Amino acid sequence: MSTPPRVAVLTRPAGRNEALAGRLNDAGWSACILPALEIHALDVAAADLPRPADFDMVVFVSGNAGKQYLDQLARADGSSVWPAATIAATVGPASAQGLRESPGFGVNTTVLHPGADAPSHDSEALWDVLCSLPQLPARVLLVRGTQGRDWLGDRLEAHGVAVTRHAAYLRRPANWDAAQLATLRGWADAGVSATWLITSGEGADAVRACLDAAGLLAWWDACRFVLTHPSLVRRVPPGCHGAEPSAMVKICLPNDESIFQAFVAA
Repeated sequence: MSTPPRVAVLTRPAGRNEALAGRLNDAGWSACILPALEIHALDVAAADLPRPADFDMVVFVSGNAGKQYLDQLARADGSSVWPAATIAATVGPASAQGLRESPGFGVNTTVLHPGADAPSHDSEALWDVLCSLPQLPARVLLVRGTQGRDWLGDRLEAHGVAVTRHAAYLRRPANWDAAQLATLRGWADAGVSATWLITSGEGADAVRACLDAAGLLAWWDACRFVLTHPSLVRRVPPGCHGAEPSAMVKICLPNDESIFQAFVAA
């Protein structure tokens, strides 16, 4: 009797799954790249775009936030150098590295972020980093999408920081085509339980809605999950909930190495 294939469904936005898919394929998995959300840049008039020089710190809630905001700056002002007096901050080392590799970010630009060994890479972990500063910055620009958690902005404001929120991009549920849905339906019909990578609440909701429309919710309920934040447990099927860690769920940091190891252990 043959062993059922190990299927990994990678749902991060387009362009962020390929290296991980390659590693999983080499490790014997069948990796399917199926972004849950599409990232759409938002146009903003140059006069309305907040500039980093007007703030003591600019916080990017994700790598996408950094990329889209820097693209907006480039469209408005052309090539420019990040102001040395303005600190940049982000929620993890991967997005921090993306900033450092961006044009205009010099070697002397301060980029704050939780370390690779931090227990999590999220707003709470960045807050711990900011609390270690001699004092909090007085003026903060928080760059984000049109939706998402506002925990960090609220926490900063509660401590007297003037926070300006700027939406640099819009996330929309992706529309999976007939061939992609046929692949999922084939696994469901064959009794193959996939392991899904879920990295945001909006992504989880988009996946569930698409599978519901395709009549595949019963299969989704029997799947396994790799999640990049504990809060996402409540966004996956109820069978994965409970006080004790479920065999159906692995929680890991949101970097490729941690995600790969979570799949291997799943």
